[in-house]
Amino acid sequence: MTRRRGVAAMEVEMTRLLERAVAEAQKLPEHDQDALATIILEEIADEARWDEAFARSRGALAKLASEAMAEDRAGETQELDPEAM
Repeated sequence: MTRRRGVAAMEVEMTRLLERAVAEAQKLPEHDQDALATIILEEIADEARWDEAFARSRGALAKLASEAMAEDRAGETQELDPEAM
């Protein structure tokens, strides 16, 4: 991905693949364009929510990971057998 300086902030140019997808989307009827735009915007918002949730829980996740590693070192864990599930 290439980057260039914007007037007020750093802007990121679209990748070639995204440019191609947008060019193809422009050929669609308006209602299909709106449906596609809704999907994309919802996906971006969902990704932002996940990022925020992980950022808020970073300490808790680190604590859980540390506890799991300590249990493993103490021999308190067992090998997972997917076939037995």
